[in-house]
Amino acid sequence: MTIEVILTDIEGTVGSIRFVKEVLFPYADRQMEAFLARHWDEPAVASAVADAARDSGETLADAASAAALLRRWIAEDRKATPLKTLQGLIWRAGYENGDYRAHVYPDAVEGLRRWRRDGLALYVYSSGSIAAQKLFFGHSEAGDLTPLFNGYFDTTSGGKKEADSYRAIQAEIGVAADAILFLSDVEAELDAARAAGLRTVLLDRDDAIADSDHTRVTTFDDIEPRAL
Repeated sequence: MTIEVILTDIEGTVGSIRFVKEVLFPYADRQMEAFLARHWDEPAVASAVADAARDSGETLADAASAAALLRRWIAEDRKATPLKTLQGLIWRAGYENGDYRAHVYPDAVEGLRRWRRDGLALYVYSSGSIAAQKLFFGHSEAGDLTPLFNGYFDTTSGGKKEADSYRAIQAEIGVAADAILFLSDVEAELDAARAAGLRTVLLDRDDAIADSDHTRVTTFDDIEPRAL
């Protein structure tokens, strides 16, 4: 089966993990309480806070209590959907204010553009919310990359280490599983994707993994989807 679709992770694959860990997470942590206080009654914020209260079993009656829980989740690197939603809203403000631009590897930008020119469909699957993904690619160091993508998936499709998540994504994209190539720097995610029938490539940008069950590359330059 010829590859028709590229499904890519973001952190460690398209962009540096350091950008998320050292720029985005600290920014959301610093801004969380003030942002919640300013936007407490807005529907998107109220809904996310209600979901966080339900998931945690805590009563989140005000911005201070909600921020304390959410900042704790940031420190724990929790992949909770309510947190990702609120982080995305905060990051949007930062992007729009010009406080930062998203880091992308030049080889990833060129690879994505090349594959788009070659007629491949491009999708993103990240633990960050879909809104955050669009902000990342819309405000990247290489400019607005959102026109390259056909669609986005986040944790509402399921966890990235669960095969059923990839089955759900494959069904939504609507092509055969082995016509989809998934790119990630995390072997457990690739294992789950392979279990769902997708093809896989491991991005080992630091050239630190001596052996892997997945095709291993160090840059997008080394990936030729239609030769796999």
